[in-house]
Amino acid sequence: MLRTVCMLSWPTVLEQALQTGAQYVDTAMVGRIGMQASAAVGLTASAMWLITGPLAAIGMGVLSCISKAIGAEDRQKAGIACNQTVLLTLATGVLFGAIALGISPFLPDWLGAGREIRRDAFRYFFITSLPMVFRAAAVIFGAAIRATGNTRTPMKITAISLLVNISLNYFLISPSRVLFLGPLRFHIWGGGLGVTGAAVATALAYVLNGVLMFAALRRSPYFRICGEGLRPCRPVIAECLGVGLPAAGQRFIIYVGHMLFTAMVARLGTLAVAIHSIALTAEEAFYIPGYGMQAAAATLAGNAAGRQNLEQLRQVARTATLLSTVIMTALSLLLFLFPEHVMALFTTDPRVIEGGGRVLRIVSVSEPLFAVAVIMEGIFDGVGDVKAPFLISTLSLWAVRLVPTWLCVTRFGLGLEVVWICMVGDNVLRCLLLLGCFFGRNWKAYLEKKLVRPGDRDGQRS
Repeated sequence: MLRTVCMLSWPTVLEQALQTGAQYVDTAMVGRIGMQASAAVGLTASAMWLITGPLAAIGMGVLSCISKAIGAEDRQKAGIACNQTVLLTLATGVLFGAIALGISPFLPDWLGAGREIRRDAFRYFFITSLPMVFRAAAVIFGAAIRATGNTRTPMKITAISLLVNISLNYFLISPSRVLFLGPLRFHIWGGGLGVTGAAVATALAYVLNGVLMFAALRRSPYFRICGEGLRPCRPVIAECLGVGLPAAGQRFIIYVGHMLFTAMVARLGTLAVAIHSIALTAEEAFYIPGYGMQAAAATLAGNAAGRQNLEQLRQVARTATLLSTVIMTALSLLLFLFPEHVMALFTTDPRVIEGGGRVLRIVSVSEPLFAVAVIMEGIFDGVGDVKAPFLISTLSLWAVRLVPTWLCVTRFGLGLEVVWICMVGDNVLRCLLLLGCFFGRNWKAYLEKKLVRPGDRDGQRS
C-alpha cells in the first residue's frame, strides 16, 4: 500500500509543488512592486477560493464516481462519467464565471479594502475570472484523468502552463529594462503593467491549462467522445453531483468563512493584510505533501469502496496519514526555524518580513495535523461521504476560528498573531474530529447502503 500511495501521489505532489513555486514567483514579482500591490492581490484570494472551490468539489465528485466504477470493474460507467465531464465543465464554468465577473466591481469594498488598493484588487480579480470555463476544464478534466490512475499527465500539463505564467509575468509586470552581460547590452521589453500584467499572465496560463487538459482527456481510453456520448446521462451526473454538490456546499461555507476571516484581518490595516496574504502564500509550500496525496488517497479509497474492501480502505487511510505526517513534521520544523527567510523570498519590506515570521512560526506547529485533515477529507470524498467533513469543517471553522477572531479583533483589539492562533486551533480540532469520525465509523454498513440497489433481496452490488 505504501508503494501504491507513493506511485500515485508523487506526480500530484510534484504538481502541487510546481503550482506553489509558480505562486511564489508570482507573489515575489508582485511584491517587488510594493506592499500595496501585494495587499491588492492577496485580498481577493479568499474570494477566488470561494468561486473556484465548487469546481474542485465537482472534480472530486467526478473522481469518486470514476474511481468507484473502476474499482467495481465497470469500464462502461467510467467511460460515460468521463464523457459527462464536458457538460459539467461547460455548465459550471459559465455559471461561476458569470458570478465572479458580476461581483468583481463590488468585491474590494465588501472586503474592507483601503482606497489605495481597491482599483488593483478589482482589476486582478476581474481579469483572472474571465477564463473561468478554462479553469473549470483544468480542474474537472484533471480530476477525471487522475481517477483513471494517470497522475503524470496532469502534472506535465501543469508544469507547462506554470512555465508560461512565469515567463509572461517577467515581461508584463516590469517595465522595459536594459540587461548587461559583460560588454553586451540587451534591451528587454516590458509591459510595465504591474498587478494588471500579473493578472493577464495568470489568465492566459489558465486558458492553456484547460485546453491541454481537454486534449489529454480525449486521449484517455475511457473517454469516447461522440454525439451520443455528449448527451446528459442522468444517473451518472446525479452520482457525480451527489458527491460534488455537498462538497461544493462545504467549500462554500468554508470559503465564506475565509472571506469573513480576511475582512476581519483588513480591519487591522494594509500592513496586516500584506503580512497575512504573503504569509498564507509562504505557508502553502509546507502543506504540499498533504494536498498532493489527497487525490491519490481519494482515488484508492474510491477503488476500495467500489470493491467493498474495508481492510484496503483502512490501509489507505493509515498509510496516507502516516506518510503525510512524517513528511509534514520535517517541513514544519524548517518553517519554525527559518520563517523570516521564507518571507524574504516575497518582499523586501522589513515590517512585512518580521510580522510574517511571527505568524509563520505560530502556524508551523499545526502543519502535520492540517495535512492529516486534508488526507482524511480526500478519503471521505473518495468513498462518497461528504456529509461528515461538511459538518466537522463548519463546526470547527465557526466555533474556533471565526467567532474567536471576531472577538479578538473587534472587542479586545488584539493583533494578527492572535488571529493566526485561532486558525491553528481550527486546524487541530478539524484533524482530530475527522480522524475520530473515520476510525469510529461502521464502514461496512455504510458501503452496503450506498452500493447495493434498493430492493435487491440477494444483496448484490449495484
